[in-house]
Amino acid sequence: MPQPADRYVHALLESLYRSGVRHLVICPGSRNTPITVAATAPGSPIKTWLHLDERSAGYFALGIARQTGEPVAITCTSGTATANFLPAAVEARLSRVPLIFLTADRPPEARDVGAAQTVDQVGMYGTHVKWSVDLPAADAAVLPDLERYAAAVGARAAAIAREVPAGPVHLNLPLREPLVQPGDEPIPFEVSAGGVESAMRAPLPPASAEVARVLSLIGGKRGVIVCGPENPALPASAIVALAAALRWPVIADPLSGLRTGRHALDAVVETGDAIVREPTFAQQASPEVAIRFGASPTSRPLNEWLASRADMTRIIVDPASDATSGWRDPDLHAALAAPADPGAFCAALLGAIDARAAAPEAWASLWREANAAAREAMQQGIAAIEEPFEGRPVLDLAAVLPDGATFVAGNSMPVRDIDSFFPTTARDIRLVGTRGASGIDGVTSTAAGAAAVAEGPVALMIGDLSFFHDMNGMWPIRRHGLNLTVVLVNNEGGGIFNFLSQRTAVPQRFDEWWGTPSGIDFRAAVELHGGRHALLPARDARGAIAEALSRPGFDVLELRTERDRNVALHRELWAQASTAVRDAVVAARA
Repeated sequence: MPQPADRYVHALLESLYRSGVRHLVICPGSRNTPITVAATAPGSPIKTWLHLDERSAGYFALGIARQTGEPVAITCTSGTATANFLPAAVEARLSRVPLIFLTADRPPEARDVGAAQTVDQVGMYGTHVKWSVDLPAADAAVLPDLERYAAAVGARAAAIAREVPAGPVHLNLPLREPLVQPGDEPIPFEVSAGGVESAMRAPLPPASAEVARVLSLIGGKRGVIVCGPENPALPASAIVALAAALRWPVIADPLSGLRTGRHALDAVVETGDAIVREPTFAQQASPEVAIRFGASPTSRPLNEWLASRADMTRIIVDPASDATSGWRDPDLHAALAAPADPGAFCAALLGAIDARAAAPEAWASLWREANAAAREAMQQGIAAIEEPFEGRPVLDLAAVLPDGATFVAGNSMPVRDIDSFFPTTARDIRLVGTRGASGIDGVTSTAAGAAAVAEGPVALMIGDLSFFHDMNGMWPIRRHGLNLTVVLVNNEGGGIFNFLSQRTAVPQRFDEWWGTPSGIDFRAAVELHGGRHALLPARDARGAIAEALSRPGFDVLELRTERDRNVALHRELWAQASTAVRDAVVAARA
């Protein structure tokens, strides 16, 4: 490796490390050899992770970054390898996860002249990254300046990636041959040396005028606090303290961080998806004001119910409420967008309100009793089901996941079942998911990335099509000795489509084009990657799940269900919950 490129790359990596980047995912290739050699040299403080598939590797890095809350770097060779990072860039941007893409490239003289493995990588990720820069190629004549420039770029990249809202950054590095030569000696890292270092900004508090405006909108009114998915999790203690002062319920998405932990849980409503389906309650519990933290909730019925409240005042609290960061108002009904840190917002409001701001006690009681009625009805209904049901693993996992566990929610049906059935618990269980773009790709890799750095056990609940999409995501589990328990719900296709109008509108063509059964025996794929595979029974599966969580290695526990029957069972449970909620509302009126 030419000395200029070696020192250039070292300056960049040392700067990234000084600025908090501790992990680098490496996809092997030729053009990124200088990065690989530098990062894996003896004495390098950077933790490196090998992955063979760039698309899966992007999500693996995303899983590490989501778990640690710090920027994670990932590198690949030139050409189409770089394009395979795009899905992870999209997800990281929308779900606000800090990633730094280090894509190796051909030098300028090799671009656009027909050179092999050369594509236009400059600005490849477009608006899906917060910042993109095409670095200059190493040049011995101006090396000291380039080293200072690389250090500045590294610090700036880390700062931009983690600055609210967090997100991905793209650094494109043109590297000339020879990329490495026999006898080259690695340059030692000097992480304590001088240079630029990025630091976090303090949380953004609301302006006094915004606090006054919010107080004028909420005082003495019946309201709700809606907590959607957020990365990192929302400040639960601050939000429930505000809810208690206002006597408002907290409708908590499972990925908000509000359903689990040692904060007060009495105001937390985990059955919002079910209770708003009951017309009597939906009318009786119509709020005058809603404050939302985080992104829009997972539940479509809940979102539609909130959107239908024509006279309701909507307040969105988001530290990144601007056009470039993503405007979180899909229904276009917000009356006020407060650009503030959620914890700081709650503290400011709590310091300004008095007893006159609280809603009547009957308002809080209505929500508590409806929530309790729906929860009990659905749990009893699931207990009475003798056949395989896709919601049962949610209750099983909720029962056996210990303190310090991470529960990764797969998209499509799994996250909706987790939303419907995961109860509140005082255990410190972290629920995460890829709800930025809500795609079914990269979910296994995200869970594997979480397992790479998590201190407690990691469980993933995923559907069969999503598992199929990311089978390469299993590769690093054995390679890096990770511990991961997967509950695979296999309904032979896209089960969510059976709930939609396509099922009845085009019944003859439905299975081929929407149901899409794969016909894959996943046991062979799991065993190929050194995992253990077992079929889950329809009932009494908690012992098997608990055993898998307690032992090292990779377990896939598969529950096989039938799609149309799954729809019928869900509808029966929703009907039972509606009856229980309606009875609770009638009793509250009496």
